[in-house]
Amino acid sequence: MPMLNSVAKAVTKPIPRMISPQSHSMLDYVTAGIFLASAGFFWRRNKRAAIASLISGTAVAAVSALTEYPGGVNGVFGLERHRNIEVGLAAMVATMPSFFSFENEPERHFFRAQGVLMTCLSELTDLNHPHPPHAERETPLPNQQPVETV
Repeated sequence: MPMLNSVAKAVTKPIPRMISPQSHSMLDYVTAGIFLASAGFFWRRNKRAAIASLISGTAVAAVSALTEYPGGVNGVFGLERHRNIEVGLAAMVATMPSFFSFENEPERHFFRAQGVLMTCLSELTDLNHPHPPHAERETPLPNQQPVETV
């Protein structure tokens, strides 16, 4: 794991887990969107960084879609496994500049920062936070009248 990601993990370890699974889900999709948007931004200046960003964004979106949490499309695996995969993705993102040979170019800072942010997001997520099941609600919504059965 890259050094900055290890430092981020060590720094966030004593901080209480304050991000709910639902917030984590939203932030994952925002992260994927940032990667995909940056691929377009990097395309004219640095094709290798654009491709690395496209791969990273697609990987983050795929893992998010396969996770069983609010916002996940197909619950293939749980949030704890998602967290383990995400730490690996963060390391992958941080090493993209070396892998695609642009470690001496300014775009490397984007990938290193994203790797650190992904590590922090993963470490600060509360895995034990109760989240509503995907089934129907048993309690009525605030503006909804309860249905009486005969």
